[in-house]
Amino acid sequence: MAGVNDKRKVVLIGTGMVGMSYAYCLVNQSVCNELVLIDIDRKRAEGEAMDLNHGLAFAAANMRIYAGDYQDCEDADMVVISAGVAQQPGESRLDLLKRNAKVFRSIIEPVSASGFNGIFLVATNPVDIMTRITYALSGFNPRRVLGSGTALDTARLRYLLGEYLKVDPRNVHAYVIGEHGDSEFVPWSQALLATKPIVELCDGQEDICMDRLAGIAEEVQGAAYKIIEAKKATYYGIGMALTRITRAVLSDENSVLTVSAMLRGEYGQTDVFAGVPCIINRNGVQRVLELSLNQEEKEKMNRSCQILRDSYEQMK
Repeated sequence: MAGVNDKRKVVLIGTGMVGMSYAYCLVNQSVCNELVLIDIDRKRAEGEAMDLNHGLAFAAANMRIYAGDYQDCEDADMVVISAGVAQQPGESRLDLLKRNAKVFRSIIEPVSASGFNGIFLVATNPVDIMTRITYALSGFNPRRVLGSGTALDTARLRYLLGEYLKVDPRNVHAYVIGEHGDSEFVPWSQALLATKPIVELCDGQEDICMDRLAGIAEEVQGAAYKIIEAKKATYYGIGMALTRITRAVLSDENSVLTVSAMLRGEYGQTDVFAGVPCIINRNGVQRVLELSLNQEEKEKMNRSCQILRDSYEQMK
């Protein structure tokens, strides 16, 4: 992989709304200096590259952007996958999974064959299972395969807590963990404002306060549904989350982000990818930062991971 100050090359596979929100964000934040767009619809990728290139005169730094093919992955630092099929009306989650697994097989094999030796970052839903599929198909060290996980859910949580507590969300340290989906949860025992536990801020109004916190957790969980109902899809938030993860990798930051990573004994779980706080650097997942969950939270984590395990097994 390229050193911190060398050429930073990202290959994006899938130029739909999520992929292009990410690409647009990469350009605006000057996160890399070479961006390759790959799509089954080559003409679409070429048009998107052209459109981005026309804005480079207004960008903070120069960047090489072009439509390419899988051979371009050979010397990439990161391959980011946002390709996949959309859920059809009446289609079960399992059928969707099987179709997306087929799509991923047609992607991972040529990427691996190119000689790619960087970091895989997966955005396609259901992201925890698609990340596990990427790991299984690529044969990569699991540290080098991560998904967007609950990074966006965690950002939503901090934004809502910041509003409720009237503080900058960047000073809120709270996480959404588990499946990026219906079984995700907030371990409130680990939620802090600066270094003060948020549950201690309730000041004799525990019932009102805890109800409001539960309401915030529900709001986070239902946010995607709400956005989809209003505008058919969500893409800006996840594009920015993917950009944040990419920056942490390419700049070797050792930042803590809630990505989908393989658990190998943490939280009593093995061989499952789930959204958990991890230290992220140029090696990918440097390590999973295990939170000290209480008994109720441990049970929620077990349930969430079991759902992910069952879905993967069913699909197989």
